[in-house]
Amino acid sequence: MGLHGISKSTLSRLPVYLEYLKSLPEGGPPNISATIIASALGLGEVQVRKDLASVSTAGKPKIGYLIRDLISELESFLGYDNLNSALIVGVGKLGRALLEYDGFARYGIEIIAGFDLAVTSEQDAMDEKNRKPIYPMSKLPGFCRENAVKIGVIAVPAAAAQQVCDQMIKSGILAILNFAPTHLVTPENILVRNENIAVSLAMLSDHLAQQLQEK
Repeated sequence: MGLHGISKSTLSRLPVYLEYLKSLPEGGPPNISATIIASALGLGEVQVRKDLASVSTAGKPKIGYLIRDLISELESFLGYDNLNSALIVGVGKLGRALLEYDGFARYGIEIIAGFDLAVTSEQDAMDEKNRKPIYPMSKLPGFCRENAVKIGVIAVPAAAAQQVCDQMIKSGILAILNFAPTHLVTPENILVRNENIAVSLAMLSDHLAQQLQEK
């Protein structure tokens, strides 16, 4: 199970609902139904109703949800209204780009430091753009403890990802965003979100091929 006892699959869909609601044009209807949300996102209506019921009890028959209130409830449930500290392991090109990206704040996340095997204990590198510290892996447990960090981002090669994951968990990390193209083995209480760029590109390529065949 994931956050607040709901399933990980439900938890993965809640940010999708939130992004959709935030994308609705201003000046539109103040209310929205689960039916409309399901249709817009290509999901089952029953599934959407069940997912939203884990966050809000304000939905009413024939009226739906007040969009403003539902957005607020989703943000509060997901912790977007409270900035959570996170760290990233692996500061190569991808890792450094993520370290420099300031858009995570809108999702209640702030990456406050990076860790890398290439950084020695004698010298702590500093991100040039945001001046965020980059530490050696040996400092990971203490940093997590001192800064109450519970979210970790993995941006290392696939061969090193499981070892990094294990180190994160031992250091108190409870939620992991994994950019390494590999499956991570974790305890049931650890939430892992995989962002496999290679798989996503393959899916896009396959979709494009199908579209071209149909023409």
